[in-house]
Amino acid sequence: MAERIAIVADHAAFEMKMLLIEHLRSGGYEVLDLGTTSTDSVDYPDYGYRMAEAIASGEAQRGVALCGSGIGISISVNRHPACRCALVSEGLSARLARDHNDANIVAMGARLIGIEAARDIVDQFLATPFGGGRHQRRVDKLSNPVFARENA
Repeated sequence: MAERIAIVADHAAFEMKMLLIEHLRSGGYEVLDLGTTSTDSVDYPDYGYRMAEAIASGEAQRGVALCGSGIGISISVNRHPACRCALVSEGLSARLARDHNDANIVAMGARLIGIEAARDIVDQFLATPFGGGRHQRRVDKLSNPVFARENA
């Protein structure tokens, strides 16, 4: 069974989203498209929250979140404690987000990077496993602030 990857974008990143859906499907992934469906103006928090719910519910294992800068969508996704969304602009950061932080969502800015960089980021993000070990304690604290305060 193919891993299900959720993808979401606001109007500024709609075209990049469509190209990344093709890329993901050609790589054998099942894609859960959470919108938007056009370049008509929308509010990125609505779509960030859709992504957060899909990951938290287990509807998708990992996700790709896009907006003009990547900043707004990553902030909205990270409001949910089940989400570890990393805003990245190149492949090394995508690998480190997975290896060190067990990021389950990668965010990008469609107005800041091109499609080739976006494909590379997605590929590296999906190919990199979580390193565990010394990083696990820190990841546990990301999802549980009470645990983090008690163990600081």
